[in-house]
Amino acid sequence: MTSGGDPVLRRRRGSARVAVLFTVLVAGLVVASVASAAVGQFDIPVSQVVGSVLSRAGLDVLAAPGDPFAEAALWDVRFPRVVLALLVGGVLGICGALMQGCFGNPLAEPGVVGVSSGAAVGACLSIVFGWTFLGSFTTPALAFCTGLLTTLAVYVLARSKGRAGVVTMILTGVAVNAVAGAAISFLVFAGDQAAREQIVFWQLGSLAASRWVHVATIAPLVAVCVVVALLLARRLDLLALGDRQARHLGVDVEVLRLVTIVVVAIAVSAAVSYSGIIGFVGLVVPHLIRMITGPGHRVLIPASLLGGALLLVSADLLARNAFDYADLPIGMLTALVGGPFFFWLLLRTRRREGGWA
Repeated sequence: MTSGGDPVLRRRRGSARVAVLFTVLVAGLVVASVASAAVGQFDIPVSQVVGSVLSRAGLDVLAAPGDPFAEAALWDVRFPRVVLALLVGGVLGICGALMQGCFGNPLAEPGVVGVSSGAAVGACLSIVFGWTFLGSFTTPALAFCTGLLTTLAVYVLARSKGRAGVVTMILTGVAVNAVAGAAISFLVFAGDQAAREQIVFWQLGSLAASRWVHVATIAPLVAVCVVVALLLARRLDLLALGDRQARHLGVDVEVLRLVTIVVVAIAVSAAVSYSGIIGFVGLVVPHLIRMITGPGHRVLIPASLLGGALLLVSADLLARNAFDYADLPIGMLTALVGGPFFFWLLLRTRRREGGWA
């Protein structure tokens, strides 16, 4: 037997590849997060950023910023934004992996089931009609509720004879997304100039308004999403064998899909309610991770968490510093990366499968 065909050697190589991947992702996250906190219109030395964090932890190893303005900029503006970028990016990465595993399609992403467009409808309603019954939380709360309700509506409409087929659910999601898009267009038409500008900015995605209270709101939902996703990992691996084979192995396919979709709906609705629509993270990250580690979800899910967080915090760093005194919409940057990647993925799928039929 050749060394390349030795299963033990292959497992060792696979384990080493996974270890290197996680090391790179964690190191990249630390570097990108510190850089994002340090770099801006008001630069703060990296040593002082690290010193400020260690000082809050009770370790006076490095000097914290002596300027109260720098300290306030770090803890009131930049750190909340960095942490929210990590949470939103991580949850989008995980949900992309869940959707691709649930539908058995590498082209699937959370927006397929209407969660992002549904959340946009709720946000637009709040903006156009000026609703403030929950104070500053009105727009995020409505975005969360409508995103969740839209996703559940897609699942209910796609069910037939007690089952929700993959193709039917995707097509239902396309139809619901179209209806949501029409509703958004009508609200843009009905709103005044200020509302239109706010809607456009929200749809492009931004983390500019990040605060610690936002982090505290979505962090528990992200934590639940991570735990449930890891618990579903083995059954998603079995689902990759096909619905019939998974049922023979004891997997309740309908319950698995329902739980997966509910988790994705809750997590993504919570994320986009504060960040606006940020596309392609859930498409690009899981597929890249899968190309490196293989399809096993017990590795894919935590790696997608780290990869999504790394991608979004890096994109936010670029969005804040690409132009002086301007904050680019982060959804625009992820689309600039994700669009060409999606096109390449389509071409690659067509070549491998010999056509679209």
